[in-house]
Amino acid sequence: MYWLGLDVGTGGSRALLVDASGRVQYSFTAAHDEMRMLKPLWAEQDPDNWWHAGQAAIGGVLHLAGAEGKDIAGIGLTGQMHGLVLLNAQNKVIRPALIWCDQRSQKQVDFINGKLGADFVLKATANPMLTGFTLPKLLWVRDNEPAKFEAVRHILLPKDYLRFKLTGEFASDVSDASGTALFDVVNRKWSSGMMAGLGLDQAILPRACESSEVTGQLSAEAAAATGLRAGIPVVAGAGDQAASAIGNGIVKPGTMSCTIGTSGVVFAYLQQPAYDPQGRVHTFCHAVPKAWHVMGVTQGAGLSLQWFRNRFAPQTEYDDLTADATLSPAGSQGLFWLPYLMGERTPHLDAEARASWIGLTAKHQKSDLIRAILEGVCFSQKDGLEIVASLGARPELVRLSGGGGKSPFWHQLFADIFNVRVATLETQEGSAFGAALLAMVGTKHFASAEEACNAAVKEVSVKDPDTDQVSFYQKQYAVYQSLYPTLQEVFQNIGKLNE
Repeated sequence: MYWLGLDVGTGGSRALLVDASGRVQYSFTAAHDEMRMLKPLWAEQDPDNWWHAGQAAIGGVLHLAGAEGKDIAGIGLTGQMHGLVLLNAQNKVIRPALIWCDQRSQKQVDFINGKLGADFVLKATANPMLTGFTLPKLLWVRDNEPAKFEAVRHILLPKDYLRFKLTGEFASDVSDASGTALFDVVNRKWSSGMMAGLGLDQAILPRACESSEVTGQLSAEAAAATGLRAGIPVVAGAGDQAASAIGNGIVKPGTMSCTIGTSGVVFAYLQQPAYDPQGRVHTFCHAVPKAWHVMGVTQGAGLSLQWFRNRFAPQTEYDDLTADATLSPAGSQGLFWLPYLMGERTPHLDAEARASWIGLTAKHQKSDLIRAILEGVCFSQKDGLEIVASLGARPELVRLSGGGGKSPFWHQLFADIFNVRVATLETQEGSAFGAALLAMVGTKHFASAEEACNAAVKEVSVKDPDTDQVSFYQKQYAVYQSLYPTLQEVFQNIGKLNE
């Protein structure tokens, strides 16, 4: 018997099977079409492309396992957060989804803060209003595509569109809903004050459930499309970061995670909600009942290395890029990378921030450029780590996952720059793994997420900070921190030139 985790990522949909012990047995990824970026800072994807990729991923993993639909005991869902999927009265997609890294909605953010007040927004949702969140994207559609907005009958997050296609149900979970700017994070319910204050009909929202709650069963139509059996329970699941935290075993205080995917996230468990008054990190509901989490987000973490490879070394493997980086000395010969390819969240909350190499000279080589990217992403994640620690979530250990967790060189960089012990795990699957564990909890195979993580999450490598490197990188980090304030006005002026 297997449990299925399905992750609707940015680059593809990943299906993963775990056995009764919670160990990963098989996985398969089906690629998505490349995101559409019709203008600078715009980012869209077709939800039906996610569904087709989801079907392909499920079919692929069943084939690898030699399994049939009857062998699947439960399904957990996860995926990219903050996306806006709009359905009409016929439950058809109205327009391409504005996804997590779309930054077009600054005017709508300003409107919301002006109409409701920034203090009201913070009190209602435990977070400041950001362009990356779902609500300002919805208002952008209202302001710029009124006919399409009038047709809206349901809004869904990316993984929840897959839920609808699988079960016919309109539902979400509390962790993913927390990133919409429409959710009362403290009380774990939709915010009627936000909806009413902006004249929005609460009927367009899905029901919000705890992450291990069963939200429906696989329909006969979806069973025919996927090769699964009708009636399989589908649990609520979680947004990608909360699901990844389950996959990393972040279900108690003292241990934090750092996940390097397209974005990068430092994530800490909270027993009570706490938030940064400046809004530089996010406070969301955790996938664990009666728990919350705080996280800092780098928009362009793994994206930075992916962008470099795609543009300048398209035939090169990522391992070869990181091997090249080892040829450059610590500090990249005075070269710094600001990873603001899609603006930035933590700590700057600036959609106009631009990526930059600073300190470039004729002496620098490709290895320096690559190492500067890796170091710059670590510095950006350290920005989040410092703020999270100031809220009382001080880490004794950081668990590293995603692309960064697969590279021993990057692993050691994180330990040296964070100045904390950094562990990697037996399973590097992150969010799809967490979704599968939540399915095991929802079908009562495990009594709780804590029990599931104790059984299934194992550390395999721990790197301690190198004292000499820690001292060196503290000086480098001080220079890094000075760069954004120096360039902030320049970034704004560049943005005006592109209007």
